[in-house]
Amino acid sequence: MNLDFSVIVKGNTLFLLLKGLENTIFYSVTGFVLAITIGVVIAFGQISKYKAVQFASNAYLSWFRSTPLLVQLVLVYYGLPLAFKIETEAWICGIIGLGMYSGAYVSAVIRGAIVSIDKGQMEAGRCLGYSYWQTMYKIILPQAVKRAIAPLTNEFISLTKNSAMLSTITVTELFRQTNTLIAKNFKTLELYLTAAVLYYLLNNLVGIVGSYFECKLKTGEELS
Repeated sequence: MNLDFSVIVKGNTLFLLLKGLENTIFYSVTGFVLAITIGVVIAFGQISKYKAVQFASNAYLSWFRSTPLLVQLVLVYYGLPLAFKIETEAWICGIIGLGMYSGAYVSAVIRGAIVSIDKGQMEAGRCLGYSYWQTMYKIILPQAVKRAIAPLTNEFISLTKNSAMLSTITVTELFRQTNTLIAKNFKTLELYLTAAVLYYLLNNLVGIVGSYFECKLKTGEELS
C-alpha cells in the first residue's frame, strides 16, 4: 500500500484541516468554560446542607454520567427545537452539549479538591470572623484550585477528543472537515492520520501548559 501525503499540501487541503482544528479549539474552549460554570454549581450543590439541592445535583450527575455524549448531543440538537419551538444553531447546541456533559465530570474534580482541604481551615476562617462564603473564597478555593489543575487538564484533553462527536450534528470541526475532504479526494488513511497528528499535537500542547501551571502552583504538600 502506497501512501501519498502530498495531497495534504495540494490545493487548500491543509488550510481546511487547520480551519477545522481552529474550530475544534473554539468549541472545546467554550464548552469547557461552560463545563466549569456548571461544575462549580453542581459541586457546591453536592456539599449543600439542603437535601433538595443535593438531590438535584446528584440527579444531574447520574444522568450525564450514565448516558453517552452522542445521545446527549442528539437530544439537545433535535430536542430543543421540539420542546421550546425555537430555531437552533448546530454549533451552539454542540457547545451546550459538550459543556453539560463535561460539567458532570468537572464537578467531581472541584468537589474532590474542596473536600480534600482540611476542615480545620474552614473552622479557623470562621473563628477569624469570616462568613462561610468569605472563608471559602479567601482560604479554601485558592488551595482547591491548585489541586484541581492536573485533573482539569485531563478533562479538557478528553473534551477536545470528544468534540469529534460534534460532526454527528453537522458541526464542522476537525473530524467532519477531514471526512469532507476524504469524500473529495478519497485519500482516507492519509487524511485520518493527519487529523490524528493534529489532535496529538493539540492535546500534548494542552498537557504541557497544564503541567507548567501545576508546577507553578504547587502547594508544597506533594511527595518528592
